[in-house]
Amino acid sequence: MKTKQRKILIFTGILLLASATGGFAQGTSDTEILTLKRAVVLALQNSRELALARVQSNVAEKTANVNRALFLPNFYTGSGIGYTRGYPQGIAGPPSIFNLTYVQTIFNGPLRGEFRAAEERAEGQRLAFESTRDAVIVRAASACLELAKVRRSLDLLRQERESAQRIVDITRERLGAGVELPIEVTRAQLTAARIEQRIVHLEGREEALEGELRGLLRLPTNRRLEVAPEELPASADQPVRELVAMALAENSSIKRTEAERRAREHRLRGERIGYFPTVDLVSQYALLARFNNFDQFFRTFRRNNFNIGLDVKIPLFSARTSAAVALAQTDLNAAELELKTKRKDLEIEVRQQSRQARELEMAREVARLELQMAQENLRVVQSQFQEGRAGLRDVEKARLEETNRRLAFLDADYERQQAQLELLRSTGQLASVFR
Repeated sequence: MKTKQRKILIFTGILLLASATGGFAQGTSDTEILTLKRAVVLALQNSRELALARVQSNVAEKTANVNRALFLPNFYTGSGIGYTRGYPQGIAGPPSIFNLTYVQTIFNGPLRGEFRAAEERAEGQRLAFESTRDAVIVRAASACLELAKVRRSLDLLRQERESAQRIVDITRERLGAGVELPIEVTRAQLTAARIEQRIVHLEGREEALEGELRGLLRLPTNRRLEVAPEELPASADQPVRELVAMALAENSSIKRTEAERRAREHRLRGERIGYFPTVDLVSQYALLARFNNFDQFFRTFRRNNFNIGLDVKIPLFSARTSAAVALAQTDLNAAELELKTKRKDLEIEVRQQSRQARELEMAREVARLELQMAQENLRVVQSQFQEGRAGLRDVEKARLEETNRRLAFLDADYERQQAQLELLRSTGQLASVFR
């Protein structure tokens, strides 16, 4: 009988262990663990803004291909058959049973300029795609970093709330014993209320950040997000001169403006060539019919006819060309002025971002040392409490101070990482960091 009961107990234990293991596996499957790099990868894969920018880049590329097609062989076929009474004239040539036309532009300055300009604008649209990609990376990384900071802060504040409540209880006891003033109770309650206010605010921010990340990463709402952010490289350690040079060479906004300037330069060059002749290679085959009276009006009639040659147009006077050249020159001047302005603004911005990053790095170091001081002070007060030279309220106050310093360190670290993200974005290093 005991053996049977033992077997039943063992079997029951196995079932309980299996159910517990299954529950744990289900719990882990309902949690999405995000590193900073994974969050960025998912955001890039699921971003609607990035998909739209990719489509716009493809449209610009196809537009350039349309302009290029004018300089490639073009074949046309058709028929101009119709009834003829009198001289066999036609609107687009003599009526034919069947015709085949070949046209290819050999030399045309304005069209060539438009084609080159379209290519540069396609390159600019590709750079706009890169700019949108960087914006998506910054949004995803910022949300991930801030969510990690908010959750860590909430954990600390909930511990701080317990300490604040203990201080309120101790102060009330001391007030009842006649060794404390009523204002001290109010002061302790105010501290607890402020902590509760920060908790409510951060809980709302946590919910908003989770919603933003779910929207960016296209994650289901029934899965909890756990963030494990990685440390960003310290770009501020590079000399300012190197950062400025890198930004001027790699910044997508500057590259896009340069592409637009080159496009307008090609357009101006093409319009200036418009003073020269245009040359087209043309060829035509036509199959003619006798019932169109060709044999009556022409001494020699052939049904199969073939022509090939060059169509050359020499401009003697073109008001359109001079006006187009003046417009293209004005557009180029505006593009060059815009490029100079953007370069100067970017240089100032990178210098400011580098300075701010260094300042925030030092602010983080100060916050770290203040936290270290608060931790050492807490250990001293705890030792004094164990020796009977400090009270429990002193310990809780020291613990509150340590928690506040830790919260300040989290805020300083987050601000430093935000400044690093913006600096990486300005210098064109953002994509390589999360590659």
